[in-house]
Order: sequence, then structure tokens, then C-alpha cells
Amino acid sequence: MDLGCGNGSFLSLFQERGWKLYGTDFSPTGIEIARQNFPGIDFFLADSTAPTGDLFDRVGQVDVILSTEVIEHLYDPRGLLRNAHALLKPGGIIVLTTPYHGYLKNLLLAATGKMDRHFTVLWDHGHIKFWSRKTLSEALVEAGFADIRFVGSGRVP
Repeated sequence: MDLGCGNGSFLSLFQERGWKLYGTDFSPTGIEIARQNFPGIDFFLADSTAPTGDLFDRVGQVDVILSTEVIEHLYDPRGLLRNAHALLKPGGIIVLTTPYHGYLKNLLLAATGKMDRHFTVLWDHGHIKFWSRKTLSEALVEAGFADIRFVGSGRVP
């Protein structure tokens, strides 16, 4: 299941594996595009932060949850994490990606004068939460996750 699947393009990469795939997003436009482009995947409109009723009733529990570049846009990231934990079968995994905002990155942004550009309030629907390994770990543990691992990627992994 992809929580925050957008137009479904990332989830579509797994079609050839024969898995039952679900994608959910809060954007009606994103879900419509996903349904048109990838009819073999079950896409539906849902708020991934709301109580799990709609999500759980629709899919039950799943083995893997993906959520790529979503959590930093949410007013209630804990809601997404609680739902993900409830939706996962025992032994299931969540693969979660978000931009890194640790001390060194923030120091470099400040030293190079790029704070305003990076943390702009002028990006409609942009990033509203800025995660470090520490804060993301705390939120994951709070939601019930264990065996948390991080892998870096990007300009400075």
C-alpha cells in the first residue's frame, strides 16, 4: 500500500511482481490520474492521517507500506504513522522517505544564506514539517514501530 501515492507512478513500478497493490491519496486529481494510467492497481481517495476505519475497511492489513516524500507535507504526521502501524501485518515493514533536516544541513543552509529559500512559506502545500533522524525515530517509536533503520541518499548521503 502506498500512502500518499499521488499519480501512482511509483507504485506502478511494482505491477509486474503479481502483488495486490493499493494506493491512496488525499488529492482527487492525483487519484483520477492514477486510475487512468494504471487500471490494474486499486487506487482510492482517502486521508492517510484520519482514523483507520476507511483504510482498514478497504484493504485490511498489508505486508508493506510505502510513503515517499509525504510526511513532511502533513499537519498530522502522527496520524499517518498510527494508521501505517495499524495497517501493517505483524512483521510488516514501512518504507518512508522524507528530506533530511539535521544540524549540519541546517548549519550549511544558514552559512550559505539559503534559509529563506529552503524554508519558504511561499510554496503552497509545501513542506511544513522538517525531520531529522532523531525526530523521525521518536515519532516512529511513539506509533509503535521498532527495528528502525535509516539509509541516506541524495547529494550528501
